[in-house]
Amino acid sequence: MIQAENIFFQPFKTTRGAIPFDRITIDMYEPAILEGIKQHDAEVDSIANRQDAPTFENTVVELERSGAMLNRVLSVFFPMLSACADDALMAIGNRVTPLLSEHSNRITLNEKLWQRVKDVHDNFDAAAHDKEDAMLLHKYYEMFARCGANLSEADKEKYREITKRLTGLTLKFEQNSLKETARFEMWLDKDDLDGLPESAVEAARAAARHKGRDDKYLVTLQAPSYMAFMKYATRRDLREKLYRAYNTLCTAGEYSNLEIMRDIANSRLALARLLGYKNFAEYQLENKMAGNQANVYRMLEQLKVAYSGPQKADMKRLNDYASKLEGKDFVIMPWDYSYYNNKLKDEKYSLNDELLKPYFELTNVTAGVFGLATRLYGLHFTENHDAQVFNPEVKVFDVTDEDGRFVGMLYTDFFPRDTKQSGAWMTNFREQYRDADGHDVRPLVTLTMNFTRPTDTKPSLLTYNEVETFLHEFGHALHSLLSRCKYVSTSGTSVYRDFVEMPSQFNENYLRQREYLDGFARHYLTGEKIPQELIDKIEASAQYGAAFACMRQLSLGYLDMAWHTITEPFEGDPFDFEYRAMKPAQVFEPVEGCVMSPQFGHIFSGGYAAGYYGYKWAEVLDADAFSKFEEDGIFNPATARSFKENILERGGTEPPMELYKRFRGREPHIDALLRRDGIKK
Repeated sequence: MIQAENIFFQPFKTTRGAIPFDRITIDMYEPAILEGIKQHDAEVDSIANRQDAPTFENTVVELERSGAMLNRVLSVFFPMLSACADDALMAIGNRVTPLLSEHSNRITLNEKLWQRVKDVHDNFDAAAHDKEDAMLLHKYYEMFARCGANLSEADKEKYREITKRLTGLTLKFEQNSLKETARFEMWLDKDDLDGLPESAVEAARAAARHKGRDDKYLVTLQAPSYMAFMKYATRRDLREKLYRAYNTLCTAGEYSNLEIMRDIANSRLALARLLGYKNFAEYQLENKMAGNQANVYRMLEQLKVAYSGPQKADMKRLNDYASKLEGKDFVIMPWDYSYYNNKLKDEKYSLNDELLKPYFELTNVTAGVFGLATRLYGLHFTENHDAQVFNPEVKVFDVTDEDGRFVGMLYTDFFPRDTKQSGAWMTNFREQYRDADGHDVRPLVTLTMNFTRPTDTKPSLLTYNEVETFLHEFGHALHSLLSRCKYVSTSGTSVYRDFVEMPSQFNENYLRQREYLDGFARHYLTGEKIPQELIDKIEASAQYGAAFACMRQLSLGYLDMAWHTITEPFEGDPFDFEYRAMKPAQVFEPVEGCVMSPQFGHIFSGGYAAGYYGYKWAEVLDADAFSKFEEDGIFNPATARSFKENILERGGTEPPMELYKRFRGREPHIDALLRRDGIKK
């Protein structure tokens, strides 16, 4: 492709730097990435070979601002690799990721550059700089030190080999998961869907029609389809079939991840040992709030002790309930839990998703989610019909503050596609920062979900959990949108991994509040507000299943830590390894052949290796933070302003505990979480 025709070779000449998706073609990515690497290499060499004395400005700040073209293309390419990953895009990813790994190593293993950064660090005058400058320097110093800058030349070469290998392995793991999930299809007749609500039946019919079949119904492993079937289908044999399909993903055949995850774990161990750590967890936790694995296990154990008793009592009640329905010898299996749990909840509280979904129509929910930011932080969201999008279903919103100033742009991508990863996430097409002229560059944020699609007869009606997911990811978006920082490396969600979930999980607390629900939950046909009776039931049932949910999260935290605290290369049986790892928080006995690890993208292809505990760590923080709002009033302007100014605007400019204490006035307590979940009265 001719350079002049490639949109990535120059800054985007669009309103507010919006991504010109209408002018981007797939053949632009690879040449732009290669040229971006070339330009960044030259910029880094120029900094490393400067003849003047190293300073914070001419070394660290210049390094921070280098690589503009590469960042421009990668900030689009990687989100597309998760949201629109066809075979051609994945092939590009396979070719460029090893090159990007090598490029990163050329920077962190550049001896001259390291000596300049080290010189700045050793002679840094803290009095002449603010805390954000100090944090940026700390991040770069740690980056070099943790990426092999102090290694011998022979060991630097080993480091290059390991990181290049890891880059390819994690990408392959992610692609296998995507392909394996997308190819599973369970074709059914209407009689097979007994128990499913009309909305789920319509969704299965629409999925079949999309595949060219009008005579069948299609159930897949995509979240809306899978979860609805497991919750409502009366056919136990089909629930078991679907469960086994989901929990044997990537365990055999061309998309098996068994050897890949073994190689990832062993390569991470090798990397950690090369850098002087006993295991990968020790390496990862060094710059987290937890600090070390002893603190992680202490939290996991503390929560396990608190929740295991209530969870066992809840499970006994559930099994007794199921036995009354099915016979005294009935034993709940993993594929039964959602079904009977939902039935008992419905009987106990007369509340289920089908009662709530008419009040959670996606357009109204979107207004309600955005409205939370309006009420707390004065933000306003106006749909931008002129901005270009990467898929016709994507919408774009201009975000402004209470004074009408531009805050950022928000892209929403709500529905499943075969080329889209499962789950939900927030990311950026552009981070917030101040450029060399002091201009505040505002962020371009994207929210990606896999919500229930509209059907021929109904709009998209969300489950309670889907609304909760929306609020969660929107919390991440606010962390980015409200950022007021100088550097990309310290702005928005560039914080410790076990702190990053706090602002997102904080948002979820509002879904239990009648004052909030009453503002947007309206029946999609009549426009009536959600009845007080249903709000009362939501509040009454808020703690239902909390103990099981916590134990499930803890089991995944134990599994993650097990994989990353190995001190010798793993050569054993991954099934047995997983069963033993999850046993401390085990709810069900392991099902032969079923295993979580080969599809556990958070830890094997995402950023949560030795960090999955962070969800519970952050949950302690978010419950404690929200308890301050409960004390002052959930929409108290002064409390909201303090949360915005001390947490959301500050990104990673200071250690997170300092930011948190500035908001809360003290370190967090676990009591608020235990009270919220009904574990402690």
